[in-house]
Formats: sequence, C-alpha cells, structure tokens
Amino acid sequence: MYAAGYPAGSEPLWDFHYRNQGDSLQHIVREEVDPRYESDKEAGTPFCPQGTQKGCATDYVYADRPADVHKVVKNLSLTGRIKRPLISLQGTLDVLLPISRSGDVCAKMVADTRHGDMHRYYRVTGGTHSDGLYAARPEPVRPMSPCLRTAFDALTAWTGQGTTPPPSRTLPAPPGRKRHRRYLLAAVHRQPTARP
Repeated sequence: MYAAGYPAGSEPLWDFHYRNQGDSLQHIVREEVDPRYESDKEAGTPFCPQGTQKGCATDYVYADRPADVHKVVKNLSLTGRIKRPLISLQGTLDVLLPISRSGDVCAKMVADTRHGDMHRYYRVTGGTHSDGLYAARPEPVRPMSPCLRTAFDALTAWTGQGTTPPPSRTLPAPPGRKRHRRYLLAAVHRQPTARP
C-alpha cells in the first residue's frame, strides 16, 4: 500500500475507503472510460476477487486494453495548462486518491507548464478525501469542509478583487479541534498581496 502512494499514518482509513468509496469509484470510472471490459455488467461486480470471473476489477490490465480506451484516457488526462486562477486543496491522509499520486502530481504539472502564478496548492495536514470519517476517527483525521470554504473565499477574492493568496504550502494541523476554520483563515489569508 505504501508503494502505491498511501501515506504512513493513514492505515486506519484504508478499509473504510475501499469498502465505501474506492471500489465503487473504480467501477464507475472504468464503466465510463472502458465500458466493454465488463460488457453486460454496468459498473461491475463489487469486491470481485482476482481470477474468479471474467471482467473482474482486480484482473484489469490497462496496458492490454484497446487503443480507443487509451485515447479516452489521454483526452481526460490533466496537462497542467490552466488558463485561470486555481486553488487546489488535498488532505495529506487522502486514501481514495493518495496525495503523492494526485494533488502533488497535478501541482508539479502546473509548475512545469509555467502556469504556477495562477495556481495555489495547499496540502491540508490530517485531511482526507471527505469529512465522513471525522466523527468516527477524529484522530488522525481533520475536517476538510472548513478548508474548502476558506479556499473558495480566497479564490473569489483572487478572481474578483485581485487579492493574491499566499504561496502554495502544507498547512499544519491546528492546535485545537474547535479552531480549524479560524486557523485556516489565518493561514490562507496571511499577508495577501494585490495584483498590479
């Protein structure tokens, strides 16, 4: 799991995400991109063990799929060539789309295309893909929704008033549970600069 990009410290979250989000997301996306793989089984067979039936998700080999599937994936793939201001946030404990294989890669793509001045990427320490786990596992998870609201406000200020958000960075965990939103507001809006 670590070799696939899952961060240390996220182990308690793996089973929940697989059973409640990961497997279904995999089937839904593959149904759109490669509908012939499972033929008559729309969105596949949940939790299909490897080698047990034709079209099992665990037997899927992308490299062996037809050229038209590869073309669809290429057309859907990110390039980093953004044309408008963009603020990205991702939790460091995201185990649906591990941060080292998604957000970090996207941020590098944007930087490599020299559009970094239009992009801010905030890595949210302790955040996961959704807030559904916060009530059940307040350690190590931190809620993302306050961060998302703050980022939306910052993007509105950036595009509407020219208030440039601070540089991309990892936002540390707040010192107390009830101070999440206030702490993030201070971190994101610290020392704003206006565009000339």
